[in-house]
Amino acid sequence: MEFGYFTLSDNHYEGNTRDANTFVKDLTAEALYADQLGMHSAWIGEHHFNSLGVNSSPEMVLAYIAAQTRHIRLAPAVTVLPLHHPIRAAEHWATLDVLSGGRVDFAAGRGYDRREYIPFGVSFEDNQSIFDEGVEILRKLWGSGGKRIDHKGKHYQFEDVRITPQPLQNPMPIYVASFSKPSIELAARLDCGLIVAPFAAAMSFGGLKQVADLYKESCAKYGTKPGRLMCSYFTHFADDAASESAQRARQIRYYRECVIPSFPGDPRTAPPSYRYFIDMVERLQKVKPEDLTENSVLIGNSARITEILKKVEAAGFDEVILYFNVGMKPHKQVKEEMDRFMREVAPHFQGKHLERRAA
Repeated sequence: MEFGYFTLSDNHYEGNTRDANTFVKDLTAEALYADQLGMHSAWIGEHHFNSLGVNSSPEMVLAYIAAQTRHIRLAPAVTVLPLHHPIRAAEHWATLDVLSGGRVDFAAGRGYDRREYIPFGVSFEDNQSIFDEGVEILRKLWGSGGKRIDHKGKHYQFEDVRITPQPLQNPMPIYVASFSKPSIELAARLDCGLIVAPFAAAMSFGGLKQVADLYKESCAKYGTKPGRLMCSYFTHFADDAASESAQRARQIRYYRECVIPSFPGDPRTAPPSYRYFIDMVERLQKVKPEDLTENSVLIGNSARITEILKKVEAAGFDEVILYFNVGMKPHKQVKEEMDRFMREVAPHFQGKHLERRAA
């Protein structure tokens, strides 16, 4: 099982004096540090208008990282595909794949914050079908071998289009980020890998094992081969009661000040495809520090975190992307926890990180 660095650039906190420019630089430095530590990947989130996070251009950050690294894989977490014309998205990420030597892992999702849609003039209510069609177009453009294609769909129509450059990877790895059964089935139907958040998996399906089973069943239904399974985890080291209490409080603050305001939790305005978020918001509003479990957060010493991740490995997951810089955690502490993870936890799992460490 591999391990990656993950961030959504959460910075929407009351009384926060950390400006967006500084935070984006910190996150970029952490991703570069992840490469030095032997982490497998860097997953950089996309958010607009300081809704939850402050980084709006993961492709720019990852291009900067690509120019200074040779190993770490480069991924958006995730591209909010309905906000981008799929032709332009295909061009951007194919170019990065070429310049990075074939290191892109492309991931797409619908997002969940209506406020990010309105200024772009994109329908939040129709974003499921916009997203589905967008992924299909990416597949066509990246798999065309440079040939010209036509597309006549509900949301996009074009003729005689090809993109240059073509990605080095063929096929280009594509992942769908999922909180729901329709997204899992879409990933299976389109022959994509899958990324899930454990806290959402626990609320919607019961746990990660159930998600893995549903994904594999869906692949069998559509006649596709299961791709790589990934999940994200909030990660906090704690060696005593005081540090654990502080880390739990940090995580609760993230849920209350960043997540709940951005999720579609009002049943009067949430589109049908987002109804499951209403239950998530209700649960998150009630969650207390002591309620945080291994279904959502890695909290504890190295042995405890290893124990939890062994269960994730047993459920069939290929990679875990780790969210260290969450809840206003200081940059210095983030780097210390990243280093500790790769020294004390990662060696208990087989993966390319062991080869990097040996080299």
